[in-house]
Amino acid sequence: MGLMDSSGQLAQGFKPRHVTMLSIAGIIGAGLFVGSGHAIAAAGPAVMLAYLFSGLLVVLVMRMLGEMAVANPDTGSFSTYADQAIGPWAGFTIGWLYWWFWVLVIPIEALAAGHVLHQWFPQVDAWLFALASIIALVITNLFSVAKYGEFEFWFAMAKVVAIIGFIALGFAILMGWVPERQASGLSRLMAEHGGFAPNGLSAVVGAFITIMFSFIGTEAVTIAAAESSDPARNIAKATRSVIWRIGVFYVLSIFVVISVVPWNDPLLASVGSYQRALELMNIPHAKFMVDVVVLIAVASCMNSSIYIASRMLFSLGRRGDAPQRLKATSAAGVPRAAVLASTVLGAGVTLLSYFMPAGLFEFLLASSGAIALLVYLVIAVSQLRMRGKLRRQNIEPTFRMWLFPWLTYLVIVFIVAALSVMLVTPEHRSEVTTTIGLALAISFLGLVLTRQHAEPEKVVSAG
Repeated sequence: MGLMDSSGQLAQGFKPRHVTMLSIAGIIGAGLFVGSGHAIAAAGPAVMLAYLFSGLLVVLVMRMLGEMAVANPDTGSFSTYADQAIGPWAGFTIGWLYWWFWVLVIPIEALAAGHVLHQWFPQVDAWLFALASIIALVITNLFSVAKYGEFEFWFAMAKVVAIIGFIALGFAILMGWVPERQASGLSRLMAEHGGFAPNGLSAVVGAFITIMFSFIGTEAVTIAAAESSDPARNIAKATRSVIWRIGVFYVLSIFVVISVVPWNDPLLASVGSYQRALELMNIPHAKFMVDVVVLIAVASCMNSSIYIASRMLFSLGRRGDAPQRLKATSAAGVPRAAVLASTVLGAGVTLLSYFMPAGLFEFLLASSGAIALLVYLVIAVSQLRMRGKLRRQNIEPTFRMWLFPWLTYLVIVFIVAALSVMLVTPEHRSEVTTTIGLALAISFLGLVLTRQHAEPEKVVSAG
């Protein structure tokens, strides 16, 4: 077998422990460690409602995706299911949008890594660190999926240990077990600093949108599981465990933060929620400890973003929705062309953010602002239609969505309502309009290209 295998078969290199840790790691990134401070500062203690609602939405969406993925494991995941359930143009559109989202995550995480490393070594420019981090992680993605899985396993383990340690420490302080340090806990959440929702419910909606950005990645386990030896079992297991993962890593740890740090603390948004909490707990070297964890988290997320973007691009290539060269795999079963194409663009956007006008980078980021909600909407609609197709064939899925079809309809209504609220909220309007504009342009291109694909097939079948 040569270096490139035109049959385009991915290796089944993930072990069950890799898939389990990937499903955990996907939702623990810079968004939790750094971004949560902005959400808390905006909504106050009522940010817990935003975390609960967004967590519930993710659990329901994962259940729907799990139903389709257990029945048909595929590295294209929801993009393939949209293709089958809604139409080729839908699979084309959501596949390219999702790829674009993860390509933009590469510079976001690289910039965070560059910032931390530049603080430690100020004589080296931050952009050099950012670029070096991308190069280091693309190498782990080029060798074999087993090596990527092993790197990600240990990255994820470090993040999990850090968060569990933080929750345990916070709980000990809230219970009064740590001398000379008291946190006021629930009484302050409800009564002090303006009460539970000091900035009203509109601020909670704004926080919900910020939080949704950090939750995307949970669904990537269905992409990874296609490269494991028992995809259906691994997907079902990861989908069932999403409830406790969100409950522990997000809801519990954010509860600790808001119990220790007043929501209107002026340093909350600037230094990050976890660092500020540790500082108020009088933990020495809090900044250094959080910086180390953030560096591991952003390396992990960058590693995952290169993996996810490349697998989605590979799937698009295999379905004829991207250049055919992108579906080729190496002798080790790695789609190297897709890995390199995604990473080169991510590195280009990283450099762009340093050397081009800030407005351009902000515009690119805005174009991905509502992609998470569009992906979830497509998953819900696909599951609704896919179940209808199965029923007509008298097939019952082995892994089912709860209370079908009512919960599926509820999710669709909720997402449409959230997008509508974003559209009328000045600070989020540009995200929705830019993302929907990009989606419409890709959909139009998808309709044209998929029609062209269909016409030769009709000619062949007629012949």
